[in-house]
Amino acid sequence: MTLKEFNKCADDYSDYVFRFVLKNISDYSLSEDIVQEAYEKMWLRHSEIDFMKAKSYLFACAYSTMIDYIRKKNKIVSQTLPLEADFVQESFPQFDGIKEALEYALKRLPYEQRSVILLRDYEGYSYQEISQITGLSLSAVKVYIFRARLAMKNILEKTGVTVNEG
Repeated sequence: MTLKEFNKCADDYSDYVFRFVLKNISDYSLSEDIVQEAYEKMWLRHSEIDFMKAKSYLFACAYSTMIDYIRKKNKIVSQTLPLEADFVQESFPQFDGIKEALEYALKRLPYEQRSVILLRDYEGYSYQEISQITGLSLSAVKVYIFRARLAMKNILEKTGVTVNEG
C-alpha cells in the first residue's frame, strides 16, 4: 500500500472504525486511542498490505486492540469488585424510541457478541469477513450472532419493549 492509499484509508474508514470501537467500549478518548493504534499497526505493515484488503485489516487491528483492552480491564475489575456486586438488582429505564432500547440491549451483551453484531448489523460485513476480522471460525461467528440477537430480544422483553418476530 502506498502513502496515498494509506491516506485514502484514513479518510474513508476512520469514522467507521471509530464508531465500531466506541459502540463496544463507550469511552470516547479510549476509542480514539484504539483507532490511532490500529492505524499505526497498519502503517508499520503498509508495504505488506493489499489496498483492497485495507478496510478489513484496519477493522481486525482495531478489534484485536479493543479486545486486549477489554480483557485487561476485566481482569483488573474482577480483582477489585466485591462479591455483593453480583447481587445488585438493576432497574430498567424507559426509552423514547427503539434506537435507545437497542443501544441499551447492545451494551449489555458480552463483548464478543457485541462485536460480531456491530460488524454484521451495523457495518454490514458478511459472516466470512467477520470471521477473518475477529479470528473466530465461521460457525462461531454464526453462533455468537444468533445468541446475541436472542439475548437482545430477551433484554428488550424484560424492559417491556415489544419485540416482533420476523
